[in-house]
Amino acid sequence: MIEFYWPSSQGEWLAWSSAAVTVAFGLMLLVAPRASLKILRLQTAPDHPEALSEARGTMAGFYLGVGICALLLAQPLIYLALGAGWAFTALGRIISILSDRGVTGYNLVSVVIEAVLAALPLLYGLGLL
Repeated sequence: MIEFYWPSSQGEWLAWSSAAVTVAFGLMLLVAPRASLKILRLQTAPDHPEALSEARGTMAGFYLGVGICALLLAQPLIYLALGAGWAFTALGRIISILSDRGVTGYNLVSVVIEAVLAALPLLYGLGLL
Protein backbone atom coordinates (compact mmCIF):
# COMPACT_ATOMS: atom_id res chain seq x y z
CA MET A 1 0.00 0.00 0.00
CA ILE A 2 1.24 3.50 -0.83
CA GLU A 3 1.27 6.00 2.01
CA PHE A 4 1.63 9.75 1.77
CA TYR A 5 5.14 10.67 2.86
CA TRP A 6 5.61 13.74 5.04
CA PRO A 7 9.03 15.41 4.78
CA SER A 8 11.29 14.75 7.73
CA SER A 9 14.00 17.41 7.44
CA GLN A 10 14.03 21.14 6.89
CA GLY A 11 15.62 20.78 3.45
CA GLU A 12 13.04 18.24 2.44
CA TRP A 13 10.24 20.55 3.63
CA LEU A 14 11.64 23.35 1.46
CA ALA A 15 11.80 21.09 -1.60
CA TRP A 16 8.30 19.78 -0.80
CA SER A 17 7.04 23.37 -0.57
CA SER A 18 8.34 24.11 -4.06
CA ALA A 19 6.47 21.05 -5.33
CA ALA A 20 3.30 22.15 -3.53
CA VAL A 21 3.49 25.62 -5.12
CA THR A 22 4.03 23.97 -8.51
CA VAL A 23 0.90 21.84 -8.00
CA ALA A 24 -1.06 24.95 -6.95
CA PHE A 25 0.02 26.74 -10.14
CA GLY A 26 -0.96 23.67 -12.16
CA LEU A 27 -4.39 23.43 -10.53
CA MET A 28 -5.03 27.09 -11.21
CA LEU A 29 -4.10 26.67 -14.87
CA LEU A 30 -6.28 23.57 -15.15
CA VAL A 31 -9.36 24.95 -13.39
CA ALA A 32 -9.20 28.64 -14.34
CA PRO A 33 -7.13 29.01 -17.52
CA ARG A 34 -8.53 32.43 -18.49
CA ALA A 35 -7.75 33.92 -15.08
CA SER A 36 -4.33 32.26 -15.10
CA LEU A 37 -3.48 33.63 -18.53
CA LYS A 38 -4.62 37.08 -17.41
CA ILE A 39 -2.27 36.88 -14.40
CA LEU A 40 0.51 35.81 -16.79
CA ARG A 41 -0.38 38.84 -18.95
CA LEU A 42 -1.40 36.68 -21.88
CA GLN A 43 -4.55 37.04 -23.91
CA THR A 44 -6.43 34.55 -26.02
CA ALA A 45 -7.96 35.42 -29.37
CA PRO A 46 -11.72 34.79 -29.57
CA ASP A 47 -11.36 32.68 -32.71
CA HIS A 48 -8.68 30.43 -31.18
CA PRO A 49 -10.11 28.37 -28.29
CA GLU A 50 -7.11 26.06 -28.54
CA ALA A 51 -5.17 28.66 -26.54
CA LEU A 52 -7.08 27.55 -23.47
CA SER A 53 -6.17 23.94 -24.16
CA GLU A 54 -2.50 24.99 -24.18
CA ALA A 55 -2.93 26.43 -20.69
CA ARG A 56 -4.84 23.38 -19.48
CA GLY A 57 -2.80 20.75 -21.29
CA THR A 58 0.78 21.85 -21.82
CA MET A 59 1.23 24.21 -18.89
CA ALA A 60 -1.04 22.67 -16.24
CA GLY A 61 -0.19 19.12 -17.26
CA PHE A 62 3.53 19.60 -16.80
CA TYR A 63 3.19 21.48 -13.50
CA LEU A 64 0.78 18.92 -12.11
CA GLY A 65 2.70 15.90 -13.37
CA VAL A 66 6.08 16.87 -11.97
CA GLY A 67 4.69 18.49 -8.83
CA ILE A 68 2.46 15.58 -7.86
CA CYS A 69 5.23 13.05 -8.53
CA ALA A 70 7.56 15.05 -6.30
CA LEU A 71 4.95 15.22 -3.52
CA LEU A 72 3.97 11.57 -3.66
CA LEU A 73 7.30 9.90 -4.36
CA ALA A 74 9.59 12.31 -2.45
CA GLN A 75 12.74 11.15 -4.22
CA PRO A 76 15.82 13.39 -4.59
CA LEU A 77 16.04 12.78 -8.34
CA ILE A 78 12.45 13.89 -8.84
CA TYR A 79 13.18 17.00 -6.80
CA LEU A 80 16.17 17.59 -9.09
CA ALA A 81 13.89 17.36 -12.13
CA LEU A 82 11.48 19.83 -10.53
CA GLY A 83 14.32 22.22 -9.70
CA ALA A 84 15.83 21.93 -13.17
CA GLY A 85 12.46 22.74 -14.74
CA TRP A 86 12.14 25.89 -12.65
CA ALA A 87 15.80 26.80 -13.26
CA PHE A 88 15.33 26.66 -17.02
CA THR A 89 12.12 28.66 -16.66
CA ALA A 90 14.11 31.35 -14.84
CA LEU A 91 16.90 31.14 -17.45
CA GLY A 92 14.40 31.63 -20.27
CA ARG A 93 12.97 34.68 -18.53
CA ILE A 94 16.48 36.11 -17.97
CA ILE A 95 17.31 35.62 -21.64
CA SER A 96 14.06 37.37 -22.54
CA ILE A 97 14.84 40.24 -20.17
CA LEU A 98 18.25 40.69 -21.79
CA SER A 99 17.37 40.15 -25.45
CA ASP A 100 13.75 41.32 -25.71
CA ARG A 101 14.05 44.48 -23.63
CA GLY A 102 11.81 42.84 -21.07
CA VAL A 103 13.03 44.65 -17.97
CA THR A 104 9.70 45.10 -16.23
CA GLY A 105 8.68 44.80 -12.62
CA TYR A 106 6.59 41.75 -13.48
CA ASN A 107 9.54 39.95 -15.09
CA LEU A 108 11.91 40.83 -12.26
CA VAL A 109 9.54 39.54 -9.59
CA SER A 110 8.79 36.44 -11.67
CA VAL A 111 12.46 35.55 -12.15
CA VAL A 112 13.06 35.83 -8.40
CA ILE A 113 10.09 33.55 -7.66
CA GLU A 114 11.23 31.05 -10.30
CA ALA A 115 14.79 31.09 -9.00
CA VAL A 116 13.59 30.36 -5.46
CA LEU A 117 11.28 27.58 -6.71
CA ALA A 118 14.30 26.14 -8.53
CA ALA A 119 16.82 26.53 -5.70
CA LEU A 120 14.80 24.79 -2.99
CA PRO A 121 14.47 21.36 -4.66
CA LEU A 122 17.90 21.58 -6.33
CA LEU A 123 19.68 22.27 -3.05
CA TYR A 124 17.85 19.41 -1.36
CA GLY A 125 18.32 17.01 -4.28
CA LEU A 126 22.04 17.75 -4.38
CA GLY A 127 22.33 17.19 -0.62
CA LEU A 128 23.17 20.80 0.19
CA LEU A 129 20.13 21.34 2.45
